[in-house]
Amino acid sequence: MSNTSLKIGFVGLGIMGTPMAGHLIKGGHQLFLNTLHSVPPELVAAGGRACASGREVAQNADIVITMVPDTPDVGKALFAEDGVAAGLSPGKVVVDMSSISPVETKEYAQKIQALGCG
Repeated sequence: MSNTSLKIGFVGLGIMGTPMAGHLIKGGHQLFLNTLHSVPPELVAAGGRACASGREVAQNADIVITMVPDTPDVGKALFAEDGVAAGLSPGKVVVDMSSISPVETKEYAQKIQALGCG
């Protein structure tokens, strides 16, 4: 294993997202965090950086992970005015880990790819 620290964004810090983000921080990665309410203080204390929006997360991270409850929530997290897509630049990667519709997942992927991202 290498000691490479990645710049990872994490949007959605609920029951599943918070421990996942915590493990990434413990793994030595830089995390940029956003959630609907407030970023859990334990993640900030561990070294994560709270961001005001998905856009800010994407501007700072090379890889953005979304972990939100449902299909409409993913759409908002990605494509709202201040969402992840607004902060992406070519070459960045978006990973959705939500349990959502495969049809919308493909549509979202096409929109992200059109921005030069994977």
